[in-house]
Amino acid sequence: MKKGRKRFKRKAWWMVLLFITFIYFNNSSFLANDRSGKPVLLAHRGLSQTFPMEGVESDTCTAERIDRPEHPYLENTLPAMEAAFRAGADVVELDIKPTKDGQFAVFHDWTLDCRTNGTGMTIDYTMAELKKLDIGYGYTADHGKTHPFRGKGIGLMPSFTEVLEHFPNRELLIHIKSHDPNEGVQLAKILDSLPRKRLRKLTVYGGDEPIAALKKTLPELRVMSKKTMKACLIRYMSAGWTGYIPDGCKHTQLHIPEKVAPFLWGWPHRFFNRMDKADTRVIVTGGSGLGFSSGFDTVEDIKRLPEDYTGGIWTNRIDRIAPLYGKP
Repeated sequence: MKKGRKRFKRKAWWMVLLFITFIYFNNSSFLANDRSGKPVLLAHRGLSQTFPMEGVESDTCTAERIDRPEHPYLENTLPAMEAAFRAGADVVELDIKPTKDGQFAVFHDWTLDCRTNGTGMTIDYTMAELKKLDIGYGYTADHGKTHPFRGKGIGLMPSFTEVLEHFPNRELLIHIKSHDPNEGVQLAKILDSLPRKRLRKLTVYGGDEPIAALKKTLPELRVMSKKTMKACLIRYMSAGWTGYIPDGCKHTQLHIPEKVAPFLWGWPHRFFNRMDKADTRVIVTGGSGLGFSSGFDTVEDIKRLPEDYTGGIWTNRIDRIAPLYGKP
């Protein structure tokens, strides 16, 4: 009886050991196929003015707390996007908001009050009226003593179609800033007129509702929302140790906070190999994912990434980060 129990315990122990060994070898980056190439650099809002993230909430006017300006560019403008691509960005992120005349303005904030000399929302104005606003009006680095960009932002708010025309072959990440499904329908009408080759260089992310509406019309478009992220990561966290790639992880984009990334099966290299196979782009952001995501904007930030990192990097200072990877 005792011998039987010992044999059972010994067999169980070996089964557990084999199971742990399988998980290790199946998810070890050390044994993953070699990866080559440089990281994909994503410039958040182009090359823009930065600000400290401490205490930032959804209604914080970030233009009123910018760092001392080191360059003349304002976020979400054509000059800022041009500067980002010149500096070495592979992808530029931009925000879109609806206008009174059925267009999309490229603008970040919920209201115009913080950053511009206007009031209300973009939906209250036509695109022509928005062009008359000074989008540099509210910026200050010294609590309102000076406004270094006041008077310099008139006419700089572009429409989304202007951006598409200005960058016909560049990769763009488009952010729908609402949960309104009608914005997904409106955007789908614009994108559906583009050649399929152009669509392959566009990714859209935003609220669950507009993204679902957009995906319904353009199923081949790469999109991302909280719902698509959950569809991928929850299933991957539960079964990814086997090498299984859930359908939700295929042909999408993942924004992974740096403090969450190490808990993904196979992180980093084997995980990236799996996502490459699934035609999914992975972008790492700063922070834990519980609050506002920050970017990798300094040499010290980059040092936190794994050695030989080849995934995507979210940055607000493409001018500082691109030279570290020999770009452009």
